Amino acid sequence: MAFPVDLRRCQALGLAGTAFLALGGETAGALPARDLLAPESGRAVLGLVGVYFGVVLLIAAWALLGTVVRGPEPPTPRALLLVLAVWAAPLLLAPPLFSRDVYSYLAQGAMVDAHIDVYAHGPAQLGGPLADEVAPVWQQTTTPYGPVFLAVASALSGLTRGQIPAGLLGMRLVALLGVALMAAALPRLARHSGADPAAALWLGALNPLVLLHLVAGAHNDAIMLGLLGVGLVAARGRWHVLGVVLITLAALVKAPALLGLPAVVALRGRGSGTVRCALTTTGVALATTVAATTVAGTGYGWIAALKTPVSPHNWSPTSVLGRVTGVLLQKLGSGLAPLALPVWHATGLVVTVVVVLFIWLRLRPGPIYALGLSLAAVAVFGPAVRPWYALWGLFLIAAAAPTGSVRRRVAAASAVLALAVLPSGAPPDAEQVVLAVSGGVLALVVLWQAHQAAQAQAPVLERAA
Repeated sequence: MAFPVDLRRCQALGLAGTAFLALGGETAGALPARDLLAPESGRAVLGLVGVYFGVVLLIAAWALLGTVVRGPEPPTPRALLLVLAVWAAPLLLAPPLFSRDVYSYLAQGAMVDAHIDVYAHGPAQLGGPLADEVAPVWQQTTTPYGPVFLAVASALSGLTRGQIPAGLLGMRLVALLGVALMAAALPRLARHSGADPAAALWLGALNPLVLLHLVAGAHNDAIMLGLLGVGLVAARGRWHVLGVVLITLAALVKAPALLGLPAVVALRGRGSGTVRCALTTTGVALATTVAATTVAGTGYGWIAALKTPVSPHNWSPTSVLGRVTGVLLQKLGSGLAPLALPVWHATGLVVTVVVVLFIWLRLRPGPIYALGLSLAAVAVFGPAVRPWYALWGLFLIAAAAPTGSVRRRVAAASAVLALAVLPSGAPPDAEQVVLAVSGGVLALVVLWQAHQAAQAQAPVLERAA
């Protein structure tokens, strides 16, 4: 007898997962410094176990929802949007989870508001309680973000007057707006690409990575992807110029969205009209960049900020290879050891360019799918990899993947990445990993017991019917 699965059960299970996430985050999340508990304290331990209990419940709910989407009576996109809203609701007022980046956003917004050049100084220059919330590794680091995001952060700083709780809520609302734009764009992009809109929403919007990192973590990747998605929808239709404007604004949040502009040319250009489309796209993008930078008042320091250094402890293929190479050279007594990391990062950039060109010039999939694969390459071969970076490519792969096998592999990778970060955003130690695993195992035990109970009850219900 199969485990009975329907939309309401998936909705309830996912809601339980995000509720445990929110409750556990109250003691184990990325809390303001004054509220931080010692990791070994009872409440922090219980919170960490509760968060991972909730993460596993959410992953299970999402996986079960996938079987409903692939079933004989799949839910409508509107029904899936309701599920997304229900799952996200407990996270609205929860503390930040899985990263402290949102405090950096708030500090950078306050710096712009105070006329401090964020492309020349790190948050330490601001000083005060807000800057103290920024992780030590980023205190002296200039911002890598564009003028559009900084304008949003600055406006939020003015509205909240530097109050941390209000600022956190404001940043989460901005992220929720980005997720809403993503969810609005996905079905339209899927229809254009010949894919199932419901499957696209399931993989690209209800994905646990979206809820854990874009909603709970309030990352600005949400607004970048939202603007990119609606920009592609507009450019694909009759609104070429509007689409280019929106995609340029996305790139002025975070630079990877810039790859959306060639996709616009591929979507719109036909034969001899390709050159005209490319010229129009370039002109509109340049005009939008000048206008946005002028309005933001941050200057053009964001161009040099694209080279902003990253933490030497970042995990990515090129960073790991760089550190290993550096250690080996140091043991051999070579003076080239300090060059290992920069050389491997440069190699990653070259590999990214080669892979992107291969995708567009040799594989030649549809423009939306090609853009998703390209953004995935940027994330994988870049100097730093974070779980939420996977959403750059996943968002568009969800909309345009040509086969179910691609979606299944991407979904499996998403489930693994959802377990990769502790709720405090701090580097894990062995004890915390054990606690996190314990929370996940406890959730699996509860799910198995629920499955067994449902199997035992099913024949009784059938006889009663």
